[in-house]
Amino acid sequence: MSAQPVHHEDPHDPEVILRDLPARERDEFLRQYHEAVDGAHEPSGYRRLQRVLRHWSLVVIATNQPGYYENLEAVQNGTALTVPIEDAIPDWEARVAAARANR
Repeated sequence: MSAQPVHHEDPHDPEVILRDLPARERDEFLRQYHEAVDGAHEPSGYRRLQRVLRHWSLVVIATNQPGYYENLEAVQNGTALTVPIEDAIPDWEARVAAARANR
C-alpha cells in the first residue's frame, strides 16, 4: 500500500474561513480582512493580518457550535443561565492569588 499525502486545510486560510462562516458573519469578516490586507502592504501590518485570520478561524469554530446564536442572545438579554466562577473552578481564589504573586 502506498502512502497518500494527507490533505490538511489551513484553518487560517481566508477561503476556508469564508466558506465555513455562517452567512450572517461573512460581511464583517470580509470588511476586517480587506482592511488588514490593505495594512499588510507595510511589514508592520502583517501581524494584524495574522491576528484577524486567527480571530476569524476561532469565530468559525464558535459559530458552528449548536445553539451558539441562541446562547449569545441569552447573554445579551441577560437571561443566560450562569454559574459563579467559584463554583465552576473550585480553586479559583487560589489561582488568582498565585497569578498575582507571580507578577
